[in-house]
Amino acid sequence: MPKRMRFTIFRQLAAAATAALLATFLAPAAAQAAVPRESKPVYSYENAIREAVWVDTGLDLDRDGRHDRVAVDVVRPREAAAQGRKVPVVMDASPYYSCCGRGNESQKKTYDANGDVVQMPLFYDNYFVPRGYAFVGVDLAGTNRSDGCVDVGGRSDILSAKAVVDWLNGRAKAYTTRTGTTKAQATWTNGRTGMIGKSWDGTIANGVAATGVEGLKTIVPISAISSWYDYYFQQGAPLYDSGPDALSDYVNSPDARAKCAAVQQKLVDGAPRTGDWTPLWTERDYVKDARKVRASVFLIHGMQDLNVRMKHVGQWWDALAKNGVERKIWLSQTGHVDPFDFRRAEWVETLHRWFDHELLGYDNGIDREPMADIERHPDQWVTSKVWPPRGTDTTTLRPAQGSQAGVGTLGLRQGKGTETFTDDPQRGETDWAAHIDRSTPDKAGFITKPLTRDLRLSGSSEVTVTATPTTSTAHLSAVLVDLGPDTIRDYAVSGEGISTLTDRTCWGLSTTGDSACFKETKAKTADVDYTVVSRGWADLGNYASDRKGVPLTPGKAYTITLDLAATDHVVPAGHRLALIVAGTDKDLIDPPSTKPTLTVDLSRTKARVPLVGGAHAFARATAGSVAATPETRPLDGVAPPRTAQRIPEGGR
Repeated sequence: MPKRMRFTIFRQLAAAATAALLATFLAPAAAQAAVPRESKPVYSYENAIREAVWVDTGLDLDRDGRHDRVAVDVVRPREAAAQGRKVPVVMDASPYYSCCGRGNESQKKTYDANGDVVQMPLFYDNYFVPRGYAFVGVDLAGTNRSDGCVDVGGRSDILSAKAVVDWLNGRAKAYTTRTGTTKAQATWTNGRTGMIGKSWDGTIANGVAATGVEGLKTIVPISAISSWYDYYFQQGAPLYDSGPDALSDYVNSPDARAKCAAVQQKLVDGAPRTGDWTPLWTERDYVKDARKVRASVFLIHGMQDLNVRMKHVGQWWDALAKNGVERKIWLSQTGHVDPFDFRRAEWVETLHRWFDHELLGYDNGIDREPMADIERHPDQWVTSKVWPPRGTDTTTLRPAQGSQAGVGTLGLRQGKGTETFTDDPQRGETDWAAHIDRSTPDKAGFITKPLTRDLRLSGSSEVTVTATPTTSTAHLSAVLVDLGPDTIRDYAVSGEGISTLTDRTCWGLSTTGDSACFKETKAKTADVDYTVVSRGWADLGNYASDRKGVPLTPGKAYTITLDLAATDHVVPAGHRLALIVAGTDKDLIDPPSTKPTLTVDLSRTKARVPLVGGAHAFARATAGSVAATPETRPLDGVAPPRTAQRIPEGGR
């Protein structure tokens, strides 16, 4: 395949460079040994070169009459520079280096009297610089020491980071000071760059990769956005009560706040709270440009992330797969948490091998290992050779009436009749699931019989609903739930599935001003009677178009298909699978202006679910089982979702 051929050629080139490096450190006999499979910490971190440059973005968003320059802090091995060896780059472009901090301990950049970085947040520089990489920390335009304005995933955000990749490859200008004329050249790098980052930082990696920029060889987006519309809305339903202007104001530097009123107003005007798609969202949709991606992608996400939700994973992953991009994925049970804090040792080792393979060209076998790692239980992981696994087939499940109102069945046969519920904005998915076996006025639930075999869902689902509202506005939620006892990571508490301890472990080398030692964590778990597997929302007024809503006619039936978030979950034998259809999902979407009653036509409602083994697997898992005795007590789950933080924060 062309991608693998490219790595084979690059490995041949890398072998020569590696042999030269080995000759510097090893005896002649050892230097003739096989090409190494792992970079080693042979360089001094304490004596590393630390410098700052300002890269010209070619933009002038702050309208001061000169091109905006973004601050780039560099840490690179001094010995390699002295030898004339060119090194690859690990790069994290972030808006959080001064306003909010990075990682579980909210670290910020610190500087010495010369303005050179002393502390670079996170472990990347401590670990990779001694192994022959440079680390580059970029302040996005409008943040920290950079010029310009934050435009929340738009041209300024993406091009300010892309310009740095261009500079590393000799295609852009940089200067030794923010306003000076002395140019800085990146003669110390071979231009091979890997971008990494969590949340907004990982989003920038997605966006830069979607430009197809030459020299960007891999990205590692963690809990990252793939389309900014889907951060604020889903099919017209508002996920938050604020827009990107509030987010821009949150991270803009004081200088940017004084100069960027025009950019702020564009964010307000371009993102109306109607939920309609506008050109602003088109500019910030990276999925549409997946065909341009040249970099490989190692994607990490929490399946219970209610900040950057799993819809971002499904649509990005599928688009990358369609375009033949080399991919790897980790899916955890956590919320918005970095893998350094839920699987530390394995993460550092895997990331090391990934960068060695992608940036140094080492044939360490990581490209031949399983594509996916999935956390099945807290700290218990399984792998899939490909993801979703082969044999996964979209299966149509249909709701049907049961013996009491709002408590129906879920199976392969088409149902008849109707179910009715009234939107109650004070209730959400935890309320609905807790009372799944009871008739309640705020939801309709449909449940399989207890399974006789395990049933695995893997990928993205969708639920088509035909509903008749009593008012001119209505929101819908669709939720898949695993009904049965389990111990899961407690994603609803502040740690979103982890607890932070006091002991520290070290990952790389330290200096007085930059420690490589970080607080340990452990899984924070909860014993539950049910687990929400996947969710999706929509404004029924968007029935004809995901991009524009219209007022509804009370008493008229409308059909809409809700996109549910990607997941990978096994419903064990003895458990039941449930589909819930309801109105406002409290604290996960905002309510409509009215409180409609909706009547659902079951004959025209269905769920299309990706099952390993397809319809045959579902039929086998439900054959011969008998209906469960309904629970008379409310089922226990995690706490209701907290009002989510309105920023894709880099730290927790």
